[in-house]
Formats: sequence, C-alpha cells, structure tokens
Amino acid sequence: MDLLFRDDPYLKSCEATVVSAGPEGLRLDRTVFYPMGGGQPGDTGRLELADGSVLKVVDTRKGETHEDVVHVLEDGAALPAPGTAVTAEIDWERRHRLMRMHTCLHLLCSVITGDVTGGQIGDGKGRLDFNLPDTQLDKEAITAALNRLVEENHAVTPRWISDADLAAQPDLVRTMSVKPPSGSGQVRLLDIPGVDLQPCGGTHVARTGEIGRVRVGKIENKGRQNRRVNILFDQ
Repeated sequence: MDLLFRDDPYLKSCEATVVSAGPEGLRLDRTVFYPMGGGQPGDTGRLELADGSVLKVVDTRKGETHEDVVHVLEDGAALPAPGTAVTAEIDWERRHRLMRMHTCLHLLCSVITGDVTGGQIGDGKGRLDFNLPDTQLDKEAITAALNRLVEENHAVTPRWISDADLAAQPDLVRTMSVKPPSGSGQVRLLDIPGVDLQPCGGTHVARTGEIGRVRVGKIENKGRQNRRVNILFDQ
C-alpha cells in the first residue's frame, strides 16, 4: 500500500482501488488516510465511487503491519468489491487541527525537560505526561514559551535515519512507554531544527506558525512522578 500522507500530509484526496473488503474495513492500493498511532487519532472522511455513491469512513486503523491501513466504514455500509475504483477524501479540517496539535506537542517536549510517559492528540486539544518527580510546572511560563516558538515560525521537516543510527543515539527517544518502530531498516524522525528532534510517524504542519496561539489548561498530578500537561488552542 502506498501511504501518501507520509510524503505529503497536505494531500486531501487521491484516486485509489479497493484491494480487499471485510467486516474490519477496506484496504486500498494507496491512501491519504492516516491510521491511528503515536497518540494521533485515525482519519475520518469519505470514499466516493464512480456512480456517485459515498461510503463514510468513521476511523482508520493499522492492520497487521505499519504499511497496512484499514479504512473502517460506518455500520451497515455496503462493501465494494475488490478492484472497485474510489476517490478517497479525508475530513481535512479535522486532520489539519490534529496536525497543528501534534506539532505543538513536539514544541511542548522542547519546553519541558523530562521523559514522556504517555500522550494523546485530540481535536482541538492534546496532552503529554512527563516523568517529573518533585517538579513544579509554571502554566503561564509554559504557555509563553510555546507561543514564542509558534510565533518564531520554525520549519518542521520529517526525515529518515537508519535503525543503527537511532540505536547509536538513544537520547533521541523521549517516550518511555512507546518505542519507535524498527526492523524495517529506517525510522522516521520529525525535525524542528534547534527546537526538537525525535522519532515520529504522525502528520504535522510545515511551519510552527501554522499552529496558532495555544494555552496550557490543567497541569495534573497522575501519580507520584507523573505530571500531565493539557494543551488547548487559544482561539
């Protein structure tokens, strides 16, 4: 399967062919739909057939491998036969909000020094959990630091390194609970030069200025060492 979102997260649609269809969903030969992973929800959207009929995609999930994407249809949808041509179109407004928030959480990693123990990207909000025993976090200071990085409009660039190079630089991995996928020979990094560099397979905006203003919501204690920082769009 050709995962078009890896090379261009701004692609909103593509022409594709149904490869298989079953109770779990549809597999296409190529897709712009991002499957749930790395804390980022799967895309929603639609598949339009040649006769004008539309199938609603309510979720996108990984299949048996990281290259296998399953498009989950709404209950009761009629499954098209393998070989059927479709136009696959994501809910772009939702995707763009997720891209903005995902990139913002990378900025948060640069502002707070500590291993990440968990996280979640939502529509208009997001959070990261940090391993920070005996640390007091200043909500206003974090908000100001994030908005400064947004306003500086840093470039956001994905790139690839080899499994061996990543193994030689273990400090690149900030997440304690989830390890980046390896074994295929290369790992995708997200690089915000001078700000943040770490493995990530998600979709992101091209420059930090696209995120827009944000603010820190609650900072919660989740256990003796865990600090949860919630982020919201400030608009």
